[in-house]
Amino acid sequence: MSQPPLQFPTIEPDAKAPTLRRLRELSRLLDKVITIPGIKLSIGLDPIVGLLPVGGDFLGVLLSTYIVLEAARLGTPAATLARMVFHVIVDGLVGSIPIFGDAFDFAWTANEYNIRLLEDHLKFPSRRKRADRWFILTVLGVLLLFAIGLVVISVIVMRLLVAAFTGS
Repeated sequence: MSQPPLQFPTIEPDAKAPTLRRLRELSRLLDKVITIPGIKLSIGLDPIVGLLPVGGDFLGVLLSTYIVLEAARLGTPAATLARMVFHVIVDGLVGSIPIFGDAFDFAWTANEYNIRLLEDHLKFPSRRKRADRWFILTVLGVLLLFAIGLVVISVIVMRLLVAAFTGS
């Protein structure tokens, strides 16, 4: 007798509301926790942490990856997860560019976009099957390698900038 295929652990239907609430709060914390008085502009911890050389963008990508992981546990289809990963990669890649990337991080709210995608899936579940375990593991591996790559690129850029300014 064959064994049923192993499934990625899912979240029970009763736990979806608290999970979604927790993810919304994390998204708000990362993208819009601080409102600037007098203007309707909010910023989150992601662009602030992104100002830290080397590790800031790495941490931002890891926190955004958590939202993607939880979306997978909620049964989000592969196409939606791929769009969410695209948002995270754009946020991390452009955000790692010195000065321009920091300004971009204030405007690009990848986590908010991803929460909207997740909410759309939960409101109107598609007939597409949920992503399988191997797709999810591949996505998480790609995001982890991407985050590590951001650290490597940041170190290289910092060394080049230091060499350019010090002449060594």
